[in-house]
Amino acid sequence: MCFIHLTAHPYPHPSTSPTGPCPLSLSALSFTFIFCTCCQPGLLETATEESALCVYVKGLAGSRASIQAALHTLLTVPWPSQREFRACIQLLSVLQWVLSFLLMGIVFLFLLVYLVFTSFWPVSALYFAWVIFDWDAPEQGGRRSAWVRNWPVWKHFRDYFPIQLVKTHSLLPGHNYIIGAHPHGILCVGAFCNFITESTGFSEKFPGIRPFLATLAGNFRLPVFREYLMSGGLCPVTRQAIGYLLSQNGSGNAVAIVIGGAAESLSCQPGVTTLILKNRKGFVRMALQHGAHLVPAFSFGENDLFRQVVFEEGSWLRGIQKRFQKLVGFAPCVFYGRGLTSIQSRGFLPYPKPITTVIGEPVTVPRIKEPSHETVDLYHAMYIRSLLKLFNDHKAKYGLSEADELRIL
Repeated sequence: MCFIHLTAHPYPHPSTSPTGPCPLSLSALSFTFIFCTCCQPGLLETATEESALCVYVKGLAGSRASIQAALHTLLTVPWPSQREFRACIQLLSVLQWVLSFLLMGIVFLFLLVYLVFTSFWPVSALYFAWVIFDWDAPEQGGRRSAWVRNWPVWKHFRDYFPIQLVKTHSLLPGHNYIIGAHPHGILCVGAFCNFITESTGFSEKFPGIRPFLATLAGNFRLPVFREYLMSGGLCPVTRQAIGYLLSQNGSGNAVAIVIGGAAESLSCQPGVTTLILKNRKGFVRMALQHGAHLVPAFSFGENDLFRQVVFEEGSWLRGIQKRFQKLVGFAPCVFYGRGLTSIQSRGFLPYPKPITTVIGEPVTVPRIKEPSHETVDLYHAMYIRSLLKLFNDHKAKYGLSEADELRIL
């Protein structure tokens, strides 16, 4: 038995339907044949499958439209400009540098100790065996790597502040030099960028000169971190390490020493230029013993990178800082910088303030194996005069006023 049901579309053609054309509609007039299931059950199943397919196709078309709308919305969202992208890369380069110095040594120390109690204990055993074998390497010139010094990340690091190196006099490759780097600041950013990386073009400005930077000897006792430091040209600030570079490593070596050290970081304030130098004469004695010329260098803007809470002299908090400095070699400063997300927020990253490191005129020093106290005092005074001249000649060019003075304590 068969029933015929005639259905007419309300639209002239299915393509004009609000929901779009259905591939199964072949004309403006469609016929639905409904047969008795007892006579033709297969045709009913076919009709049901065709209806489901039509619904699926319509849903697929709707999904495609939704995807297209989402893509259109995504494309209309403003992308970061090239300037904003560069600023982000520069910020990340500074972040990796700060985290490297604060955390790398400690993290690898705990990691290697942890591996001792796992199935990877041979990794720790081999590395610690290597450190014992290589223990004296930092005191004997280390292992400079031109590849590390020329990493592209250092150019982004330089541009964040930015940092520039200014040459006023030539350094001859036939001599060795001790460069006095001033001021210390909080993290010695200018000294690191200029002497440990090639981002400011030290080797181009001073051809034939190999720069080194002296830092705390304790840093070279931390696993993996020691390799990282040596690869850039850092060495321990010890008589043995500096003496090796000035006497057993040929000529053309320039060892930069941050003369003020940790004590000077306690006096680091924006707008105030105070150096701890009056009683620091050991570097002059070493220069005389090895015949190394003395070169003053000043980083204008170094003290503007962080804000520090300075405790008054004689206060108990200042006393704690000084006692801690005598015990571990550095002073615990209470300071802050910018945050990661905004320059207005507070965090541990330096503010993007320009730094200009000016290399001054060398003070010619004779070689005297056992210099007298009078001779040391004489060349110490000559060095201070050269440093003051450098400061006064360039302070107005790089962010200070003519009235600003250099205080030497």
